[in-house]
Amino acid sequence: MDEQVEQFITYLSGERQYSPETVKAYREDLAEFDQFLADNGGRKPWKDIDQLDVEVYLSDLYDRHYARTTIARKLSTLRSLYNFLISNGMAKDDPFAYVQLKHHQNHLPRFFYEREMTALFAAAAANKNEQLAARDSALLEVLYGTGIRVSECVNLTLTDIDFDNRIMLIHGKGNKERYVPFGHYASDALQTYFDAARQPIMAQNNQNHEFVFINYRGEQLTSAGVTYLLNQIIQRSTLTTDIHPHMLRHTFATHLLNRGADLRSVQELLGHSSLSTTQIYTHVTREHLQRDYRKFFPRATQDHPDSSSTKKEQK
Repeated sequence: MDEQVEQFITYLSGERQYSPETVKAYREDLAEFDQFLADNGGRKPWKDIDQLDVEVYLSDLYDRHYARTTIARKLSTLRSLYNFLISNGMAKDDPFAYVQLKHHQNHLPRFFYEREMTALFAAAAANKNEQLAARDSALLEVLYGTGIRVSECVNLTLTDIDFDNRIMLIHGKGNKERYVPFGHYASDALQTYFDAARQPIMAQNNQNHEFVFINYRGEQLTSAGVTYLLNQIIQRSTLTTDIHPHMLRHTFATHLLNRGADLRSVQELLGHSSLSTTQIYTHVTREHLQRDYRKFFPRATQDHPDSSSTKKEQK
């Protein structure tokens, strides 16, 4: 990836004769996207970046309340890169080609309904390898049950988890730390994973480190590894949707707010420095909206006065 970017930068400054400041802006935009990939599923070759990566990246830009002009510039940078890659045979398709900016920034993040989460948990436990099934179940419970970022999850250590008080110490962006509680489902899944999978796998592979989540070789699980495992879980499930680790964070926040959680509490749990970032989650699902409408609006369910007379006439 870095080599292709450097070729592109050379092309901008050499053939296109762009100014040093313009080239610097291009480089910064590409570095930001590269870092986003690293924090949310792992870096991948440019030719392998797909529509879901683009959607999640756009969601993140909207969440951070960038101006529409800024988002447009970042997308322009990435489109220019793909034009260069495609024309030089280094990529076949441009995943940014059909992206359309919204006229407003009320961008709703993608999330899973509760019944979909039930299907995901069933699929995680269905891994034919019992040790990896325990690992997958614990990973899913932690991501969904705490709302932590995938980068925070893979860097979680054994000493960060307090089982007595059911709380985790999370090391977030900018070296900021926060405490996040977890429930008995996550607690039980982690204990099962430690006993049935982590300890024996570590011993078999002569590994000795403190990271909670490991791969089948006993090494620290990477962000890209988490994305791969979640895709495997989706394939084993009855769901037909795509998945990205960040969607579980969206799901955590959405389910909390839909059940009446305070916005500032959700802000603390997610580790957002600004409440305005958390407000993107104050949307409600159609299902939740319709249920509340039927429950509380007086004319939603009661018969219209004319309906009874109409029925009599029909008889």
